[in-house]
Amino acid sequence: MNVSLPYIAEAVNSIPKNITFPAVIVFGDSLVDTGNNNYIKTIAKANYLPYGKDFMGGKPTGRFSNGKVPSDLLVEELGIKPLLPAYLDPTLTAQDLITGVNFASGGAGYDPLTSDIASVLSLSKQLELFKDYIIKLKRIAGEERTSTILRETPIILVFGSNDITNTYYGGPLRKSHYDISSYVGLLGSYASSFVQDLYKLGARRIGVFGLPPLGCLPSQRTLKGGAERECVELYNQAAQLFNDKLSVELNSVNSRFPDARMIYIDIYNHPLDLIQNPNKYGFRTANKGCCGSGTIEVAFLCKYTCSNVSEYIFWDSFHPTEKAYRLLVQQILQQYVNNFI
Repeated sequence: MNVSLPYIAEAVNSIPKNITFPAVIVFGDSLVDTGNNNYIKTIAKANYLPYGKDFMGGKPTGRFSNGKVPSDLLVEELGIKPLLPAYLDPTLTAQDLITGVNFASGGAGYDPLTSDIASVLSLSKQLELFKDYIIKLKRIAGEERTSTILRETPIILVFGSNDITNTYYGGPLRKSHYDISSYVGLLGSYASSFVQDLYKLGARRIGVFGLPPLGCLPSQRTLKGGAERECVELYNQAAQLFNDKLSVELNSVNSRFPDARMIYIDIYNHPLDLIQNPNKYGFRTANKGCCGSGTIEVAFLCKYTCSNVSEYIFWDSFHPTEKAYRLLVQQILQQYVNNFI
């Protein structure tokens, strides 16, 4: 079953044709990592099959999906380039730098402990790499053009899922010191500080993704959803608490920097509708991933896949398929692209 063509047409056609951005820059976790983890020492990798089985000739690149991920789809839909390369990729060209790169690292979080546990690029390390990128960009494009690129480029942040599912609910270290409300407050503070650091470096258009309905991820259904593998309401409530906190933090930053656009991007409601009404969007399976049994496998546990990936919202027990990601990105652009102007 194919996704509704009118829905796709509506989303794409809603992007004003006169809107152009010089680049896209992404920070985040495995939802948007395009291969940075290939170049660091961590077990959080996806540079082997079946990951990437539907990616440009079936090549595993470190993307945690069967194909493209949201960072790629953003630059594709905006007409900038077909893929957003990982900053640590040694084959980067000058043109790659000018049109945008990706600093995301699978397993990362706002909480430094989250990244430490997974041995991946923390928030502070991704910021260091961004500073290095700016130096390189100035050498290529000059001071003035670099300032223009940073000012006009949408910079996207995608963190938080690992903080809630792995660090808070997955272990005792944070739960012994914080209740969930105070923990999401801590995460919101980290997000606010990071956004302000980006502003100081010249960024003016910053979009920060909220959290999806974490309790409806196949892995969380398996671990905490009971015999029927229902959505875990406790985790969904935690995601909504974080989203509320993040929105307040961004509004506060916005009020202090009127020349900037700090945008909270809701990715809770549309994915929830996707999961609750899969047939509406051309899917059949919403509670399992395509990889393995679909209930718990992720990363190196992914050994084999389903034969009908287009019917699945989730690729593995944590990450969506390219088809689901594409619908999400089109919805985001339809709703938020005008806010960056």
